[in-house]
Amino acid sequence: RIENKKITERKNYLFNFIEKILDLIFPPVCGICNKEINTYLCKNCEKEINKITCVGENKYSNKNFSTHMYLFKYEGIIRSKIISYKFDDKPYLYKSFCEIFVKNKKVCEFLKNYDIIISVPMYKKKKNQRGYNQSELIAREIAKKVKNIEYRSDILLKIKNTANQSLLNKEQRKENLKNAYEVKNKEYISNKNILIFDDIYTTGSTANECSKMLVEAGARSIGILTIAKD
Repeated sequence: RIENKKITERKNYLFNFIEKILDLIFPPVCGICNKEINTYLCKNCEKEINKITCVGENKYSNKNFSTHMYLFKYEGIIRSKIISYKFDDKPYLYKSFCEIFVKNKKVCEFLKNYDIIISVPMYKKKKNQRGYNQSELIAREIAKKVKNIEYRSDILLKIKNTANQSLLNKEQRKENLKNAYEVKNKEYISNKNILIFDDIYTTGSTANECSKMLVEAGARSIGILTIAKD
């Protein structure tokens, strides 16, 4: 367990070091209007984003997670930015999305209910092809900004190269995700409240399957946090 902790600390140190170097090479840019400024979300865009923010919190008794919170409907500029973030090689947008999360009071209160935040993992080959896991970048940054919650990347792993969920119907999505995930280092989540972060919530199949694995591994409760809900 001590050795695992040291490995995680080294990974976090390396990630933070690379991040600082990139910030020096590439000046901060507002992720919405693309202006070079000293922050990742300018005041004008923050005002416009606040106008379309519709914080939703849904409670569930028939799923493996109890709560889902999201900031936006999956439409308009938010949909456009998420697509660019994932598929147009714009990983820097995670900073802007994180700013939106940590400046929202409801989200910050919600985060206080959880001990650990993890991201929905990608299959290693797909992550290498894209170059980054978009959910991991935001979840890691949230944990840096909000001190009461810890980010861990060594808990939930994807071990099956599944088909793209967006191309499947609800029943196909469930079948597609069977045996796709594995839980490691179960001792870290035993009796803990775990928050799973993903970019979009559609049918909830991915969130439910990940939650199932974590509950079976000993987690006390599971919550879901996403940028948007489709």
